[in-house]
Amino acid sequence: MNKKILVIPTVLIIIVLVLSFNQVDKKNNNIVFHITLADPDLYKNGIYSNTFTVNKGNYLFKFVPNGDSPQSLTILLKGENYNFSENFKLKGTLHQTGISEYYTWDYDGQKTISIPIQQMITIEINPNGNELGPVSVDIVEN
Repeated sequence: MNKKILVIPTVLIIIVLVLSFNQVDKKNNNIVFHITLADPDLYKNGIYSNTFTVNKGNYLFKFVPNGDSPQSLTILLKGENYNFSENFKLKGTLHQTGISEYYTWDYDGQKTISIPIQQMITIEINPNGNELGPVSVDIVEN
């Protein structure tokens, strides 16, 4: 009986972990662009630039910033039939738990975009002078 008590919860935990890893993999398959900007050598004249292909559809910007990330992040997308520009502002949200305080960080701005047709897109990311502040930028299918 004692073995059943240990085996059943262990099997359930393994099942939950496998299912959660599958969910993460499905979410990561929707990434059409990713860059982690943490090295000044990634910038040319203060701007990061790259080109990628994107299908027709709706997309969402996702960021992984911290308190040292650029205070503003200007992103331009240019394509044959598409132009987008947004100046994202870093915002810290204070969380108080009673025994501690901490901040979470995100960028405010228009995070949803709609691409009318499949095309090559050039992305330009300008950290507005803060090339040392680390931030990851993703564009994911919405």
